[in-house]
Amino acid sequence: MSTDMSILHLVTGASAVVQVVMFILVAISVTSWTMIFHKWKMLGDARSEADAFEKRFWSGGDLAVLYKEVADAPDEARGMADIFEAGFKEFARLRKQSGNDPQALIEGVQRCMRVALSREMDRLEMNLAFLATVGSTSPYVGLFGTVWGIMNSFRALGNVHQATLAMVAPGIAEALVATAMGLFAAIPAVVTYNRYSNDVERLINRYDNFLEEFSSILMRQVH
Repeated sequence: MSTDMSILHLVTGASAVVQVVMFILVAISVTSWTMIFHKWKMLGDARSEADAFEKRFWSGGDLAVLYKEVADAPDEARGMADIFEAGFKEFARLRKQSGNDPQALIEGVQRCMRVALSREMDRLEMNLAFLATVGSTSPYVGLFGTVWGIMNSFRALGNVHQATLAMVAPGIAEALVATAMGLFAAIPAVVTYNRYSNDVERLINRYDNFLEEFSSILMRQVH
């Protein structure tokens, strides 16, 4: 008599503990893929917005006009536009005050832009820690299910006088499914975490370079 070794049968025939492990891994995998696609769209939008804003910024137009366009936009400024808006607003405010020397004025503007940059860093790095956690822990969760399933299979062999491969194979196979599910959850999370971390770092460096260039422009205006 042949034994049904299909994946569905192995999952439904697994012990309660192994099934709980499989359910956790499926939930983690679905959540991970949701965050992967959301992060992909977020980073793509951030790059497009940075390209568009840099084109407007370096077009040679009046910065006051550009600030008004950014401030009056229906959507909240993000990325490079947010840094520019925060810096130009602080620059205009401090310049109206008397007694501010140029160096103190620029330092105040830079502090304000650094705060905006920090907000952008938090937004871009959101959910990256979850992907790193999934990539590092999912294989061990799956391994726990595998060890538990194999342990139950060998315990069942202790109650029989003659053990055969047909008796132990289904239990070991269903246990190994948990390891496979753990790897299925972990591998995409690790790959995308490394890719997105590099993309975030490049965006942050781009924002930081813009901050320094904008500070230089404001310094020339002050002097």
